[in-house]
Amino acid sequence: MLEPADIDKLWNYDEPAASEQRFRDQLPAVEPGGVTHIALLTQVARAQGLQRQFEAAHATLDEAQQRLTDGMTVARLRYLLERGRVYNSARQAEQAAPLFRAAWELATTSAQDFYAVDAAHMLGICEPPAQQIEWNERALALAEISGDPRARGWAGSLYNNLGWTYHDQGDFARALDLFERGAAFRQEQGQTPQWRMARWCVARCLRSLGRTAEALEQQQRLHEEHGRAGTRDGFVAEELGECLLALGRGDEARPYFRQAYIELAQDPWLQEGEPARLERLKALGEGAAG
Repeated sequence: MLEPADIDKLWNYDEPAASEQRFRDQLPAVEPGGVTHIALLTQVARAQGLQRQFEAAHATLDEAQQRLTDGMTVARLRYLLERGRVYNSARQAEQAAPLFRAAWELATTSAQDFYAVDAAHMLGICEPPAQQIEWNERALALAEISGDPRARGWAGSLYNNLGWTYHDQGDFARALDLFERGAAFRQEQGQTPQWRMARWCVARCLRSLGRTAEALEQQQRLHEEHGRAGTRDGFVAEELGECLLALGRGDEARPYFRQAYIELAQDPWLQEGEPARLERLKALGEGAAG
């Protein structure tokens, strides 16, 4: 019998379609209309949203909403968070934010730290820039002091999000401190893929600080690690190209830009949100052997 706390273990965020199927496979085994059933529906909707199937996701959440009854606090929190996430993924932040605020209020009044941190972290993404830092810092403060291990587990993502907020505002020194704290957290948790991503953020921030040679060295180490693991990372390749270009080594940069374009042009989020970035990678990689 699937317990509500085990539902999140079914996730592979890199494979939302496969995750959706795992959630659906569990539905016949749980009580219709029960808390676990509703929670599974909310995660089906989240997986649909990650696949950009927004209408289907809202329809799934409509079904979950119809089954909610008084006293289903955790199920209601999941519903609010996932409805908000679908709106946010569809770039409808003005509709997402009220749902996340409602989730924050319900979670804090019911001492559900894990969901409170989730709500605050989402507000740190979808609120206007002036409020993003406040919400991210509120989420991080709760994660760091919570007695709930799942709430404390949010710290890695929060270091990352807060770091990028400061980076986008040009405060690179503060961003670097947060990225380094995030990398240390991921290493302590033994989260190797996330640790690599956190180290990528550190190196990217070093480039913003003008410490390009250091950034290049760190990205090269990441590139070598991916090679040994038999994996490829277009973002690492992109940064190798950018560092080499900034150091006046354009010929060396070209193959990395080509690799970055090949990898990142398959990303639907970049296709929609940053087409100019992809075109630039394509142009910078032209003429590279491959």
